[in-house]
Amino acid sequence: MSVITVERIKLFSTRSPWWCMVVAAVLTLGLAALAAGFTQGTVTIGLTQGGAQLSQMVMMVMAALAVTTEYRFGTIRTSFQAVPQRAALLLGKTAVVAALSALVGLVASFGAWGIGNIFAKGADLSINTGAEWRLLAGQGLVFALSAVIAVAIGILIRQSAGAIAILILWPLLVENLFNLIPKVGDDMSRWSPFQNAASFLNQGQDFGVNGPQGDSQYAMGPWWALLYFAGWAAALMAIALVSASKRDA
Repeated sequence: MSVITVERIKLFSTRSPWWCMVVAAVLTLGLAALAAGFTQGTVTIGLTQGGAQLSQMVMMVMAALAVTTEYRFGTIRTSFQAVPQRAALLLGKTAVVAALSALVGLVASFGAWGIGNIFAKGADLSINTGAEWRLLAGQGLVFALSAVIAVAIGILIRQSAGAIAILILWPLLVENLFNLIPKVGDDMSRWSPFQNAASFLNQGQDFGVNGPQGDSQYAMGPWWALLYFAGWAAALMAIALVSASKRDA
């Protein structure tokens, strides 16, 4: 069997991926229903995606656990014995987790948009612009790259609690605290990885508060922002693979 097939079987033989997928779906769809229900006349496509960031965090936790649980129970040694090319094994695991995260991101995104259409029948939720397509379909790309980052952190940290703490606190807290640092804080925030992931999704959207006129707050255009985020994912994965090849399992 190929590495991809083995990693897929290993991933779905545990409960955590199933629970994470359920929680991610419930968060996105549930918050979309709440947004549509409480803002009947002003609901936008952007509001239906309100739970996406939380769902993204859940899938990042799942991605990290796919690695750290193997280190915790020592099964990673057996895996490395079966596949001596550690980089190939870990890249196969990353590909499986990223593909699953991308699928969940797409299903959650378009599902939330569908829920918005059901609960806010009077709102105009038609997808008319490239920016709106980017917000909906782009969730899959962001979820996938976030999963790559999570796997890399899991390989580097090797411990579930530490990896999960970093993955949750960094995008939700640390990057937002950069703005409090005098002089350089704004630039640090604008060039943070997850801020650029949000930049890719949100530029050109009209959320009723900070519409397209607020796009100047971003460091670069949407597709360059996605490439920048992908660069972070690739760099962290490269560091993680080098670390895994040199450290004892």
